[in-house]
Amino acid sequence: MTNAILITNLSKSYGETVVFRDFSVRLPLGETTVITGVSGGGKTTLLRLILGLETPDGGEIAGVPARRAAVFQEDRLCPQLTALENVLLTAGRKKEREAHDLLARLGLGESLAVPAAELSGGMRRRCALARALCAESDLLVLDEPFKGLDEANRRAAMDAVRAVSDDKTVLLVTHDAAEAEFFGGNRLSVP
Repeated sequence: MTNAILITNLSKSYGETVVFRDFSVRLPLGETTVITGVSGGGKTTLLRLILGLETPDGGEIAGVPARRAAVFQEDRLCPQLTALENVLLTAGRKKEREAHDLLARLGLGESLAVPAAELSGGMRRRCALARALCAESDLLVLDEPFKGLDEANRRAAMDAVRAVSDDKTVLLVTHDAAEAEFFGGNRLSVP
């Protein structure tokens, strides 16, 4: 067993557009890796490959923990379900108290019973984050998870991620230097 996600000679193209060619990196398990790079440089594609949502054209990805949770650039909530019900989809009823507390910590305590379709964009973002944080996982993949949040909610969300992810492998994509600095850890710049 390895203590890292090992990406070896990864290649991925979409038609004529080459995203990765012979890309190799070691991402330590149990630590946070902040992934940065230019827009369109392959950060989201890398996450999707690691999660198994895309298939590489070549190379190998090994050592990815089986239990995974993610926050995508889109919130991907079930609009008819309440904020709490959306979180419990991944957490299960046994974590209802934890889900309730986390939603309250993220400023959604008064909105637990509100359907996701009726939440503001920032509220949906925080609900999606709570859903990933409550899931039983060893790998937490966060693709620009704080995008669109005001400063106070962004800080609360960042604090929540740090508090809940101590023993997890976290892959965090951000364009924000302050977020990268806050999470520290390993840095990976994707071209």
